[in-house]
Amino acid sequence: MKVLVLGATGGTGREIVREAQARGYSVTALVRSPERALGLSGVHLVTGDARDEAALVKALEGCEGVISALGTSVSPFKEVTLLSTATKALIAAMQVSGTKRLVCITGMGAGDSRGHGGFLYDRVIQPLLLAKVYEDKERQEELVRASALDWVLVRPTVLNNKAGTGQIRVLTNLSGFHGGTISRKDVARFVVDQLVERTWLRKTPLISS
Repeated sequence: MKVLVLGATGGTGREIVREAQARGYSVTALVRSPERALGLSGVHLVTGDARDEAALVKALEGCEGVISALGTSVSPFKEVTLLSTATKALIAAMQVSGTKRLVCITGMGAGDSRGHGGFLYDRVIQPLLLAKVYEDKERQEELVRASALDWVLVRPTVLNNKAGTGQIRVLTNLSGFHGGTISRKDVARFVVDQLVERTWLRKTPLISS
């Protein structure tokens, strides 16, 4: 399988690339500059902006699936539009290329997972530091849901850089759930699984250790 990874130069994106390659997949990454992709060995690099539909169409050539691990920095006051703008362009590009499978990482606090992060996350971190980011994640999820793609929206709990355990808790019913953490390695395992699995197709699983 040939797969396009967006956000491949970030912490989670790099783990996704390694996991996909370990399974024998061919990986393409769209990057703003080759310098940002140091250490991504064996990856086909396409230089361009993730908000540029033409660059995305080029990067999608021959790809059977896409994993979006796009992220953005904490922005307490400034409006955030990167995630939704890039996702809108990606959906259009996938329609042009005929690529159907999209695995998109958003986060705990999006959609009906809001209010399930625990006291500190729900009352302090998300409303004070991540409100603008999550407004854009909401727009991003709405675009994906409205598309005709074979999508999975993955909502990880708080990320860490610990060694993966392989023991991943997957939830769509969040009754009684209040916060958690998960390693980037385990997130990578789960999202790469979704390139071929159908269990969570057109669903919004929250994942935690």
